[in-house]
Amino acid sequence: MNPVLIALIAGIIGLFFAAYLVFTLLKQDPGPKEVREISKAIEEGALAFLYREYKTLVWFVVIVAIILGVFLEPRGLVAVAYLLGTLCSAGAGYIGMRVGLKANCRTVAGVMKSLNTGLRVAFNSGAVMGICVVSLGLVGLSITFFAFQGQGDKIADILIGFGAGASSIALFARVGGGIYTKAADVGSDLVGKVEAGIPEDDPRNPAVIADNVGDNVGDIAGMGGDLFESYVGAIIATMTVAIAAGFAFDSHKALLPFVIAGAGIICAIVGTFFVRVGERLNMEALLMALRRGVWVSSVLVAIASFLAVYLMDLEMGIFYSILAGLVAGILIGLSIEYYTSYTYKPTRSVSEASQTGTGTLIIRGFSTGMLSTVAPALFVVIAVLAAYEFAGLYGVAITAVGMLSTLGITLATDAYGPVADNAGGIAEQAHLPAEVREKTDALDSMGNTTAATGKGFAIGSAALTALGLTAAFGGRMEGLGVPLTMSLLDPKVVSGVLIGALLVFLFSALTMNAVGRAAMQVVDEVRRQWHEIKGIMTGEARPDYARCVDITTRTALKAMVLPGLLAIVVPVAVGMIPFLGPDALGGLLIGALGSGFLLAVTMANAGGAWDNAKKYIELGHLGGKGSEQHKAAVVGDTVGDPFKDTSGPSLNILIKLMAMASLLFAPIFAQMM
Repeated sequence: MNPVLIALIAGIIGLFFAAYLVFTLLKQDPGPKEVREISKAIEEGALAFLYREYKTLVWFVVIVAIILGVFLEPRGLVAVAYLLGTLCSAGAGYIGMRVGLKANCRTVAGVMKSLNTGLRVAFNSGAVMGICVVSLGLVGLSITFFAFQGQGDKIADILIGFGAGASSIALFARVGGGIYTKAADVGSDLVGKVEAGIPEDDPRNPAVIADNVGDNVGDIAGMGGDLFESYVGAIIATMTVAIAAGFAFDSHKALLPFVIAGAGIICAIVGTFFVRVGERLNMEALLMALRRGVWVSSVLVAIASFLAVYLMDLEMGIFYSILAGLVAGILIGLSIEYYTSYTYKPTRSVSEASQTGTGTLIIRGFSTGMLSTVAPALFVVIAVLAAYEFAGLYGVAITAVGMLSTLGITLATDAYGPVADNAGGIAEQAHLPAEVREKTDALDSMGNTTAATGKGFAIGSAALTALGLTAAFGGRMEGLGVPLTMSLLDPKVVSGVLIGALLVFLFSALTMNAVGRAAMQVVDEVRRQWHEIKGIMTGEARPDYARCVDITTRTALKAMVLPGLLAIVVPVAVGMIPFLGPDALGGLLIGALGSGFLLAVTMANAGGAWDNAKKYIELGHLGGKGSEQHKAAVVGDTVGDPFKDTSGPSLNILIKLMAMASLLFAPIFAQMM
């Protein structure tokens, strides 16, 4: 059977399974009237943001499609694939977020019955996101392959167009959603918990709905777009490297990533059935429930990969490369869990630093984030060196496919977190009994850890995907008759490395500043409402929640444009400028990859440590809620919010999109030499 047909069938099975999960989810009890009303307000705000974001992106997508249709061969076909990539990426984010919104109130109702019921509802909604991302990615790639396979080796150029479409949506979804969610979160925390001393998710806070909305647009739709891009990018990079090495587009070597990805979908589906938990509010038990599903899927993928390599008569070194990526992904997740979970020493030490004030807490958290880069970087280095030894550049590229093969369930454990977070907020706003909030807090705390682990997985996979795409760029330029020198003695290459590293810091500064500016506007608006609308603090008047939602929406959409354009315009400009050119562009990609990977890990883990340090204190340690230590931890958490949910995750897409854009425009660079 055609390997791509196997992938297409697996993708369709995944979509049917996602539909089954949605059907099962919607049959669950949506909860009491108050819970349903709050959930509806969050849903309206999230959908309003997503619709406005997609309307803003339409113009960008159309302009890029026209440019691709005019300048790139085969004319028109690359543009069509680009548009299909944007639709699949946007569709995956929309479906995942829409289901997450429906799951918020049902998770609350589930927790009112039992902890396991609440966990299953939240996890199943995350599973819809995970399975939809991998299934839509594989179905989209497979349909594109079958539609244009008559183009021969040019099929790689067309699939690169599909990947570029996915990258475009991913970047703006991640940046726009990230700015929105953290502006609302930071503003809400600063003016509510620190300034007014009221609880998190208190309905008297006008920014509380905007905060809940942000969990969905940033942490579900944004994360989905990020990993959708990594997933399709890894498959495309491996295929492109195989073709550049002289293998036919329909050879087993070129099509193996489709088979591995298809097997991964089936294995992820099986893994979801192993997620179960009892009624004990124990973090280790909750984490083990999610780990069990991931580990089962990983073992099954390893077995399926061995069979695929053996039956397709390929060298076993390729299987070892896939295994290297699979193992590296698991180890990166575990290392990040160690540095960000309050069950371990690093995060508890951050909590303890609150005893001497906010300054020492921030210093300890940032140093923890920097220290946490050691293990993920070493795991990636070992995986890359091993893969290269086993199967050359092809092995390096397919290592990313191996790491992402379990994405269906790995993303489920991440997308589960925002649903649990929203459920806790809804329980607080609906004034449900304390035991309900206690259970939602337990699920939310686990969500913080799985989110940090998921971000680490996303960053590690982004590094490997970007490396594969960079290798594909080098191979493609050589195939076009313009081999890259990449010599450290070449000032163009060194200049490119510095420009790439600079872009990472400039991009981070722009996104961090955007969060800060928007948060200030939220704080001012909340203060205004408390001053002008009498009776909010006594519960006699209802805050104007929609006003804060509108402020954060407008600010986020405006602020996402410049960082997004930088990721595309700068690499293309460097590749086309005569005194720089492809060699400098190769250096730029390496510089951005190195600095972006380490800075993203630092930001994500520092933010995760600050967040869980606050959670640890809120459990009653070191003074508990309302203490000076708690106030210090809340400030640390607000610093960490844009670190872990805006700038850090957006760097994943920056390094991948620049490599994808370079690969896409490689023929134009070659013509200009």
